[in-house]
Amino acid sequence: MKVTKRNAEHYIWGDNCDGWFMANEPDRTIIHERMPAGTAEARHYHETAKQFFFLLSGTAVMEADGEQITLLAHEGISIPPRMPHQIKNESNEDVEFLVISQPSTRGDRVQV
Repeated sequence: MKVTKRNAEHYIWGDNCDGWFMANEPDRTIIHERMPAGTAEARHYHETAKQFFFLLSGTAVMEADGEQITLLAHEGISIPPRMPHQIKNESNEDVEFLVISQPSTRGDRVQV
């Protein structure tokens, strides 16, 4: 089945941020996310899931284990299990990105 933002399961998180499940399986999730200008995810880590963030548009800052890394469109970063991280949109435009998690992060998130 073809998956698009129009037919994917949608949810709202944080400060009016959007998420669409492109794949939602126990061993893997792929989420297309949108963060409006000036928003940030809460700092956290995952016990077992590894994640890969890939920017589709905009500019984001990923804080990973205390290091600030600027990501531009078509750039990505891997986050291993147990590494504290937080993605932020410090720009004046929306940011859209994919988050690929293996296994699923359901029940795996720890706030820092």
